[in-house]
Amino acid sequence: MPEHKVGTQEEFEAARQELLVEEKKLTRRGDELARKRRELPWVPVEKDYAFETEHGRKSLADLFDGRSQLLVYHFMFGPPYEAGCPVCSSIADTLNPNAIHLKARDVTLICSSRAPLDKLLSYRKRMGWSFDWVSPVGSDFHRDLGFMYTEEELRPFLDGEIPPIVSQMAKASGTDVLGYVTEGPGLSSYARSDGTVYRTYVTTARGLEPAMAYYGLLDRTPLGRQEDGAQTFWLRRHDEYGRT
Repeated sequence: MPEHKVGTQEEFEAARQELLVEEKKLTRRGDELARKRRELPWVPVEKDYAFETEHGRKSLADLFDGRSQLLVYHFMFGPPYEAGCPVCSSIADTLNPNAIHLKARDVTLICSSRAPLDKLLSYRKRMGWSFDWVSPVGSDFHRDLGFMYTEEELRPFLDGEIPPIVSQMAKASGTDVLGYVTEGPGLSSYARSDGTVYRTYVTTARGLEPAMAYYGLLDRTPLGRQEDGAQTFWLRRHDEYGRT
């Protein structure tokens, strides 16, 4: 453990009270942002997206499964992958047990990936998840939301120095760097009203952290995330920790 300031209980309580004021400000700010998300204009989804599911081909409207709201996690598992992205897999570990609670609030949660459906379902079985996982027909669904990139678009990145973390994640997913970064993670939200499907919210990158519960917990530990300057990533699939 690194050296750290040591104080009395009284000093701790005083500092903690100061911090609590800031934490409450952040909580209220978070409530305000949540309200603003809900107030975003809804955009009608006009494309006829189709998806392969374990119960046959379905439309986007079908994926609501009778509910009025739909959350889709765009899981990085492209056609050349042999296994799902480890980071997306850690997110799925959080999403899976929450699906039942979301259903109680009229929300259906699914994952969508471009790999063939049989590969997705096999990996889901390995990971012990139970959420519905779909494979879009064609690339438009992920592409239209900015969660899929062409080689031409990626060329400036590919011609530069590839970060070791990217190479690590590509190898862990059983593909090369191009195959890995062609996919992007994201979360999209939809509403269905009077027979029309609307897109209501989209986010990616650090906007996905609410689904990465371990970060919120690590942020409350003495050492925090311990990721500054890391050349390789600590995250593994949950059945890989402890392997040599």
